[in-house]
Amino acid sequence: MTMEILQFDFMQRALLAALLIGLSAPAVGIYLVQRRLALIGDGMGHVALTGVGIGLLTRSGPVWSALVCTVLGAVVIEFMRAKGRTNSDVALAVMFYGGIAGGVVLLAKAPGSTPANLNSYLFGSITSTTPGDLVVFAVLAAVVLVVTLGMSRLFFTVGADEEYAGAAGLPVLAVNIVLAVMVAVTVVVSMRVVGLLLVSALMIVPVAIAQRLGRSFAGTVAAAMVIGVVVSVGGIFTSYYADTPSGATIVLAAIAVFVLTVAGTALGAALRRPHTEAEDHLHRHGPVCGHASVSHQDHVDYLHDGHRHAPHGAHYDEHYEER
Repeated sequence: MTMEILQFDFMQRALLAALLIGLSAPAVGIYLVQRRLALIGDGMGHVALTGVGIGLLTRSGPVWSALVCTVLGAVVIEFMRAKGRTNSDVALAVMFYGGIAGGVVLLAKAPGSTPANLNSYLFGSITSTTPGDLVVFAVLAAVVLVVTLGMSRLFFTVGADEEYAGAAGLPVLAVNIVLAVMVAVTVVVSMRVVGLLLVSALMIVPVAIAQRLGRSFAGTVAAAMVIGVVVSVGGIFTSYYADTPSGATIVLAAIAVFVLTVAGTALGAALRRPHTEAEDHLHRHGPVCGHASVSHQDHVDYLHDGHRHAPHGAHYDEHYEER
């Protein structure tokens, strides 16, 4: 059955596009989650819709016009956030509603436009990815990966504390603009398969999953990219055999993995009891018992034959190192 799906050129292109999206979207999304800007991808997606409308109306190509509009929108929103009096929430709302309204109006006026054309960009369409689009997407995805991975230290430092980064001499505004442009590029790369209304989910949900699994920032980034590829490619396979929209299927696959991860980590935490009653032994622990002591929350544990014992009433509790 796997070979059947690979017999069709449009499915081959869709799978390659899903691979590119799965790698690049979480690589950008990790910094949006860090900065608590998880919904900015939605705003960029709506600006991209205006670009798509311009491209179809002028017959100049929706991919390039969407890229230009989204990059310009990203730069404008960062300047408004950094220099203007309008706060970021209002700026994002203006971009959100203006972008989608402009896109809908322009698409309605485009020659040969149909509701199906609008839906294909809003929610994705695996059959709409052309060989030329795939080449453009591959180049853009490569740019996103090179920039986000190469500038990871700068993005992380500025995202963690902009005031400290500015005091340390880092070009905070420039770094933020570069990140915003990478978000814009990722939106354009993703629009044919995931859709402009759903691309933000692929930036954020794999990162949310990886945060529960990774033990370091680098580990979280790597895990998010792997998860992004798995849910993207898996979603394409599922959408083909289940005859469902590709973008929505990918997002639902990501959410399903997220729910399973949350449930699994919660169950694991519940099964790991903080302490159990230690085995009976005659030794009494105390400040002069000869065993090393370790501070543990509001009491002291004593190290005894590889165990951590703490007095508790008439018995001793065995405690475990917190992770």
